[in-house]
Amino acid sequence: MEHIKRILSFTRRALDDYQMIEAGDKIAVGVSAGKDSLTLLCAMAELRRFYPVPFELIAITIDMGFEGTDFTPIAKLCEELDVPYHIVPTEISRIIFDVRKEKNPCSLCAKMRRGALHNAAKELGCNTVALGHHFDDAVETFMLNLFFEGRIGCFSPVTYLSRVGIKLIRPMLYMPEKDVRYFASKVQLPVIKSPCPADGNTQREEMKQLLNQLDRKHDGLRYRIFGAMQRGEIDGFKEMAGMQGKKAYRNEEE
Repeated sequence: MEHIKRILSFTRRALDDYQMIEAGDKIAVGVSAGKDSLTLLCAMAELRRFYPVPFELIAITIDMGFEGTDFTPIAKLCEELDVPYHIVPTEISRIIFDVRKEKNPCSLCAKMRRGALHNAAKELGCNTVALGHHFDDAVETFMLNLFFEGRIGCFSPVTYLSRVGIKLIRPMLYMPEKDVRYFASKVQLPVIKSPCPADGNTQREEMKQLLNQLDRKHDGLRYRIFGAMQRGEIDGFKEMAGMQGKKAYRNEEE
């Protein structure tokens, strides 16, 4: 696929540095239909052809139950990539917005989506789930935890969920969002805009705008924050490659 070389470079480096894949892994890419997960799907599908550690690949979409959502373009992309595609229907949107009427729905929504994805992956015979979190997501998450929870922490590059027996990996950890955006635009990925009423009105969006403002004034700020996370070995982050893979895992219950 055209324009994919740079995407593959970032992805392969993260896979190598954190030894995210073991031979024979069956990996489910969590596909939300946004630019991040679709870019990850393309990268993993291409890497499957030549990556020295052999693995299987499928794609899973958790259908939140929003009326009128059509995943046909995603199914077509998966067919072109020769990746089996599974849509898991849920009533998450109804539960959150109609039944519980959550004023701050993001945390509960994320928890329910994660649970549905992990269970579906396990039922489909997968031992690994790949998520589309990128470089900017990592920096934003670190800063959100600092600002709003008063703690030093982030998601881990590799996490083992002992309760369900699933390994979570984040192969786009080194990839800046601008590269994801460029790739998605150039290859015209079938991105579906989120129908969620809370989309774009979250603490994460607020943090993204704050970091954009600070980065314009202090060039390279995001990279310095990310470097501090690596040097501090925050939640499994490492500054140097070549470490033993399982030492990068953070054991965590679902």
